[in-house]
Amino acid sequence: MRPLILVASAVAALAVPAAAMIQHDHAGHGPAKTSDAIASAVAAATRSAANVARDRYRHPAETLSFFGVKPGDTVVELWPGGGWYTEILAPLAKAGGGTLYAAAPWEKGLNRIKEWQGAKPDVYGAIKLAEFPAAGNGPKVPDGSADAVLTFRNVHNWRFGGKDNTAEAFRQIYAMLKPGGVLGIEEHRLPETMDSALEEKSGYMKRSSIIAFAEAAGFKLAGESDINANPKDTHDYPNGVWTLPPSLREGDKDREKYLAIGESDRMTLKFVKPAS
Repeated sequence: MRPLILVASAVAALAVPAAAMIQHDHAGHGPAKTSDAIASAVAAATRSAANVARDRYRHPAETLSFFGVKPGDTVVELWPGGGWYTEILAPLAKAGGGTLYAAAPWEKGLNRIKEWQGAKPDVYGAIKLAEFPAAGNGPKVPDGSADAVLTFRNVHNWRFGGKDNTAEAFRQIYAMLKPGGVLGIEEHRLPETMDSALEEKSGYMKRSSIIAFAEAAGFKLAGESDINANPKDTHDYPNGVWTLPPSLREGDKDREKYLAIGESDRMTLKFVKPAS
């Protein structure tokens, strides 16, 4: 596990270990119990072997602990895609009596989760489905209902739709959260010295860009971590971030080189909706 790097924020005294960030647990779970619950969810037998093999790149237990996710929380996972984190968040919510929303474009973004609900209702049946960004085609996450909203490697997808669409996404996230609620973002990191135009096509985003979108919506940066950093990533590939595993879009060309680099360099940012 890499050490946490925290920044000062007016919303909390954050120059503390990550474990201290999870001590306010309305569900009755102290830090040790929360850590145990997250570890149990990561170890769930219902996770696919292929997804478990990627834990060494994605550090799910450390990431969820850093975001302060607790078993009894109402958690929104935005754009779950293939459900990599859903495999962990669903048993975590079930074990702790929490609520999990999966929120994505209504017409096609939730197909995998719907399939799982049909195939394994005991594991995934309780997940609530919502449209995000909300456009009136499906149910939305109720305003002020979420303790945590999480998104993993997705802000670049919103950015492909333009700056206005990205700004609207952050506004909707802000509305979902309770005062004091957390927005946790893991995203492919574009170095600040590189051309910002790469955000529109490479899959990488600058830290400064994400912070700007979040702060414009009303969020305060509460902390950041190098849990998911990868210093081997040079951020400059023919097919953007998808050149690296797991996509490996170059096929057999330089395959071993990209496998040796591993998955992308990622920033892990924690934002808070001010309590007042």
